[in-house]
Amino acid sequence: MALIVQKYGGTSVANADRIRSLANRVGRFKQKGHQIVVVVSAMSGETNRLIALAQEITPNPNPRELDVIVSTGEQVTIGMTCLALQELGYKAKSYTGSQVKILTDESHGKARIINIDGHNMQKDLAEGYIVVVAGFQGCDAQGNITTLGRGGSDTTGVALAAALKADECQIYTDVDGVYTTDPRIVPEARRLDKITFEEMLELASQGSKVLQTRSVEFAGKYKVKLRVLSSFQDEGEGTLITFEEDSKDNNMENPLISGIAFNRDEAKVIILGVPDTPGIAYQILGPIADANIDVDMIIQNQGADGTTDFTFTVHKNEMSKALAILRDKVQAKIHAREIKGDDNIAKVSIVGVGMRSHVGIASQMFRTLSEEGINIQMISTSEIKIAVVIEEKYMEPAVRVLHQAFELETA
Repeated sequence: MALIVQKYGGTSVANADRIRSLANRVGRFKQKGHQIVVVVSAMSGETNRLIALAQEITPNPNPRELDVIVSTGEQVTIGMTCLALQELGYKAKSYTGSQVKILTDESHGKARIINIDGHNMQKDLAEGYIVVVAGFQGCDAQGNITTLGRGGSDTTGVALAAALKADECQIYTDVDGVYTTDPRIVPEARRLDKITFEEMLELASQGSKVLQTRSVEFAGKYKVKLRVLSSFQDEGEGTLITFEEDSKDNNMENPLISGIAFNRDEAKVIILGVPDTPGIAYQILGPIADANIDVDMIIQNQGADGTTDFTFTVHKNEMSKALAILRDKVQAKIHAREIKGDDNIAKVSIVGVGMRSHVGIASQMFRTLSEEGINIQMISTSEIKIAVVIEEKYMEPAVRVLHQAFELETA
């Protein structure tokens, strides 16, 4: 008997029929003697509907009240999931994030989990219940409802698996695993049987939509066995996310490149003609951090005539906010010549642990893009990743030619 946490995304609970299908799948695991915790998202499109509803009242909803509104989507699905399980004869009990209690910080809209009280869930599991928990949400120390950001149900699932010391966390989505890239862009993309936590973390952070970045961080930190599966297939091994040493123990040859990620949701902020002096980066990025805006890539050019140019990327939705902060609070202090934004960009990244032991990967990537006439605007690297910012219209061609150049269509 194993303790398994299963997370189901919005498409898996899109309507009553799919919720019944989910209940049948969960029931089959229960019949095998497993203890099951189910984490569900809101129905597909429901969170967007609730945000739009709030924006009918005000274009900039108060973050606390917006969390109260959008968290109701998951509350509907936990109740419906329990009803479907009960109709099949199983004992099932639902919990919202605050009922669990999933304790978070106070950052409404992108809260981080601090602690989970698993006592009530463990008691219910011991009594034979299937426990159904609302993903995407928790509460802060004052009891305010908080949400974890887009894809936050993945993080809920992995965090519950860590807190309960589950044997496995299964993430059910509308795809049957992790692919070398998005098959909608490259039909030849293939499903990976295994991928390391490091690679999955890089792919997720660089734009892959299969798993939320923080869920992979959680899984790696707490050594949660993680598997991505399709909720629309009865059989299949999906993709196992494991540690590099486990891959070596299983004689899995680490490929040169494991996957290509892309992200259309970034924008570039450019500050021209700032003083080339110590502390200038802090003067620019300090107020951005204080506003809880996440910064991704950063470039500071070589200074000339006592000035330099400074560029960084943020989420496209936060570009206007970042520009307003810089113009209102920073420009006068640093005497920048100009501050401007560009949301007509995309980021394309290649990821693979094989980079550690091979040279020439960057030159091959840059040559491939050059031959396609694609100009690189920014470059960022890590030990197992190379990411470039390019003009958005070239994103899909870049993904296709890189997938072919690194022969990712072949096993």
